[in-house]
Amino acid sequence: MRPDDDRRSRRAGDRRAEERAYGGGRPGGPPGPDRPLRIGLGGPVGSGKTALVAALCRHLAGRLEMAVVTNDIYTTEDAEFLLREAVLPAERIRAVQTGCCPHTAIRDDISANLEAVDELVRTLPPLDLLLIESGGDNLTATFSRGLVHHQIFILDVAGGDKLPRKGGPGVTSADLLVINKTDLADRVGADLSVMARDARARRGDRPVCFLSLVHDPSAHEVAAWVCERLAAAGHAG
Repeated sequence: MRPDDDRRSRRAGDRRAEERAYGGGRPGGPPGPDRPLRIGLGGPVGSGKTALVAALCRHLAGRLEMAVVTNDIYTTEDAEFLLREAVLPAERIRAVQTGCCPHTAIRDDISANLEAVDELVRTLPPLDLLLIESGGDNLTATFSRGLVHHQIFILDVAGGDKLPRKGGPGVTSADLLVINKTDLADRVGADLSVMARDARARRGDRPVCFLSLVHDPSAHEVAAWVCERLAAAGHAG
């Protein structure tokens, strides 16, 4: 097969997977009662993405049909953590090994993630919510809107209170910015008021959530934000 033919074949395969996963024959179509809301979680390595996914699963799985796709470059470490924590049955968790920079698999070539989404949608009861966790990346990481409807970007206060000020598409364009591990602020000399000020300057009216899973293991504020998005999409949350 010639390279051009191979590329056309891959694109056609992506479109078919999107149509199955998103329903209605409309790639990237809106969520609805018969299509799951898809939320992406991105952020730097160690910012607490997997821990937040686990918290949301514990808090919401009792009242929602949900599933998770994780992304790692070379391993299935994050999926294995969720399985050990038993936050969802094993059939509701899929691991994608990207073999490349994490942003490539969530933004530039989303085919592997689409396949994982497609498998979950085909093999499980109708889903309300599908969480897609990116591998750890930098402040430029964003999700393709062909893969998710909303995106959460997570920062860790241990990275320094300068992080929101540095901006980047992850910080400025995410639907929700989570500043995580606030319980460590005093230990690392991070000023939360500075982070709040700089986040407002970078994001305007877009919401920002300060979170400590030590003090709030269920991530109530993030869960409430997710439930608002679910309600808007026609899902009970």
